[in-house]
Amino acid sequence: MKLDPKTTAFLFPGQGSQTVGMGKALAEEYVDAKQIFDEADTILGFSLSSLMMNGPDAELNDTVNTQPALFLHSIAAFRTFARLFPDLEPAAVAGHSLGELSALTASGALSFEDGLRLVRKRGELMKRAGELAPGSMAAILGVDIPTLDKVCAEASTTDEIVQVANDNCPGQVVISGAKAAVERAMAGAKAAGAKRALPLAVSIAAHSPLMASIQDEWNQAVDAAAMNEPKIPVIGNVHASVLKTADDACADIKAQMQSRVKWTDSVKAMSEMGIRSFVETGTGSVLGGLIKRIASDAVSYPLGNPQDFKALE
Repeated sequence: MKLDPKTTAFLFPGQGSQTVGMGKALAEEYVDAKQIFDEADTILGFSLSSLMMNGPDAELNDTVNTQPALFLHSIAAFRTFARLFPDLEPAAVAGHSLGELSALTASGALSFEDGLRLVRKRGELMKRAGELAPGSMAAILGVDIPTLDKVCAEASTTDEIVQVANDNCPGQVVISGAKAAVERAMAGAKAAGAKRALPLAVSIAAHSPLMASIQDEWNQAVDAAAMNEPKIPVIGNVHASVLKTADDACADIKAQMQSRVKWTDSVKAMSEMGIRSFVETGTGSVLGGLIKRIASDAVSYPLGNPQDFKALE
């Protein structure tokens, strides 16, 4: 086994990593994974697994399906790993945006059913918020956070706010908010030396005040879920620190709806805990690419397909 539990963290991806075919090989190879996919289909009342494995693409990319699909693949991979290697409990877990709910489920803070229902609800609410208050998001490359915070403040007005949504890694940041404010911030970022400012193909301004319309309903959904104390340390998105209690976990995923995902600081916090190996659990390798930019001495491994499990032995 290539991993040392004392220096290993499992990471869980957020939206953008989805792809038709996700989870198919895992379910075909491992009975444990197939059972989790079947359980999810029963809980949701429709075949999410079929949508993940066969498409169509447009339906999978609808956020109400994307979010639970990513969650399901992540938890199926994590649970399969735990059955294959029962002695390897990671030193920490963390998830990017919706991946934080996957991390909480992996940690034992949420049951699989509560986690899946909560993720599905999150997708439904965020889609509705995007319809009630359409916004936009943009990727900004080559500008540091203090400069971008200043740019966003100058581009914002009382009625049109833009802010940093995802601090992904040094030099790669996503901003989010009212469309006009995002456009002003993109121009401001370029004037401040950004290498590129790229609008994202979304109308949902995630991690911004444009999520305020569904915040109360989201809070109620979180409160209705049975949250327990995490059994594995979870690094939260909002403060980039360990969520020690059930109350900490609830507060973080509530605040996360309108707050910045502090991914750079989260990875640094895990590095300071002694983490040297990061296992990206579920779909894709987006987080592994970010890790290289944040912790150059760390090693990242994907864990979503059967060959990934075999590569870790």
